[in-house]
Amino acid sequence: QVQLVESGGGLVQAGGSLRLSCVASGNIFGTTAMGWYRQAPGKQRELVAVLTSGGSTNYADSVKGRFTISRDNAKNTVYLQMNSLKPEDTAVYYCNLKLRRIVDIYDFWGQGTQVTVSS
Repeated sequence: QVQLVESGGGLVQAGGSLRLSCVASGNIFGTTAMGWYRQAPGKQRELVAVLTSGGSTNYADSVKGRFTISRDNAKNTVYLQMNSLKPEDTAVYYCNLKLRRIVDIYDFWGQGTQVTVSS
């Protein structure tokens, strides 16, 4: 079983910074990517940033130049450094891990961490 535990959310003023962390545990052999998604009230969950096992990254247009995804393989941890935060970044942020088992891809999710940006 795979477990993802996020931390680092909170309340910050516009223009401020936060760093989210996500620690993965369990049988994560076969991980193809880890990333962050977010869901604001009344909206669908959306991709924020993803980091593949090969080191490629992809960011939502709305966060490019402000957010940076990185990882520490020794700690099985992925980070999301969020700078120049805006009120529209307010959402619950979820860690995601994609894992390949033979030909199938499985998605695992953390419990979410609230990020609130005040204007």
